[in-house]
Amino acid sequence: MAGRVLLHIGTPKTATTYLQDILFRNRDVLEKHDVHYPADHFDAHFRAALDLTRREWGGLEDEVVGEWDALAARTRSLDGTVIISNEILAGATAEQAARAVASFGDAEVHIVVTVRDLGRQIPAEWQETVKHYNTETYAEFLRIIRADEGRSADLFWRVQRLPEILERWTGDLPPERVRLVTAPPPGAAPDVLLGRLEEAFEIDEIPLAYESNRTNAGLGVAETALIRLVNERVDRTLPDIKYRYLVREVLAHRQLAERTTRTGSSRVTLPPDYQPWAEELAENWIGRLSAAGYAVTGDLADLRPTPPRVEYVDPDHADPRELLAAAVESIMALIHEGSRMIVEEEELREELHHARAELEVQRSIPLRRRVREKAFDTLNGSAAGQKALATYRRARGRSSREA
Repeated sequence: MAGRVLLHIGTPKTATTYLQDILFRNRDVLEKHDVHYPADHFDAHFRAALDLTRREWGGLEDEVVGEWDALAARTRSLDGTVIISNEILAGATAEQAARAVASFGDAEVHIVVTVRDLGRQIPAEWQETVKHYNTETYAEFLRIIRADEGRSADLFWRVQRLPEILERWTGDLPPERVRLVTAPPPGAAPDVLLGRLEEAFEIDEIPLAYESNRTNAGLGVAETALIRLVNERVDRTLPDIKYRYLVREVLAHRQLAERTTRTGSSRVTLPPDYQPWAEELAENWIGRLSAAGYAVTGDLADLRPTPPRVEYVDPDHADPRELLAAAVESIMALIHEGSRMIVEEEELREELHHARAELEVQRSIPLRRRVREKAFDTLNGSAAGQKALATYRRARGRSSREA
């Protein structure tokens, strides 16, 4: 039985993808120190969390039924400390959260929440919705979440309104078993957040490898605007699995994220006229979280949004030249991917052709001969079988070169 479970529930866009990849890649090292990250593949905890929360995810929610119970059972079978991490857990209802905590039996459950200021969370979440088929302009998205009305507002606040997330998840847990990890202000060295994560999960003394190729990098103004324009024009009958691969994976995560970094594309930031509202909300949260007495790694003051150091660029009116440049690079990326898929398809067709030809040859051989040949191959594959064949040949007076 696990002695302790560190249940990391998000929030989204707080280095969760990077953290999960590091934990996954270092499972063997962690295990030597009696810390377990039970996952046979990278998205195992995501699938279990999707099962627990029953969130709609392009039909995938129907494929993951039973995976939370399986993860919980595996956790109960381990000794020491177990870490479970996925950001969509932040959106669980109070009933789902209670079920999750209870599923670990007598283990001591700790809730870990990574948090970041709204000045960065709001534009980051809008970009994520755009990468999931959303066509709302930035202005529309901002208006909806500020008014707290509509589907986008429901989805956003369920995983971002910190006091309510913690109320749903903490239940009867004492405050010392709830830890907030704050992301440092913009401009801080990358190892500051990494150090806070290590401290919160008590793995700072374990020699981990920190190489990772999984980062959910943000997009620039032009790059995000381009994806949103694609969403407006793409046929909504396009199966979600194809959209996920071609638009989200090939274009957004590969090409346009790389382009944003390479070109220094303007980042999506909070508009200046929304800054006072975000600051007021942050002060309210800081007061409520401080009063609750939760453990904090970092500083709750980090939740105060810092005004961007660069001039605001409206993604709803992106520079046409930047849009064109991003579109040309996107076309080239799709051409390269299409070429790769054509080559792969030709190779599969060739393999299928050879398989069919071999099948026809096999069908032309009389059944009795096929049975004999299969029996020979089976016997010839082991020392005992070869001995039996030798005995058979001697009995029939044949040489060892004859079948």
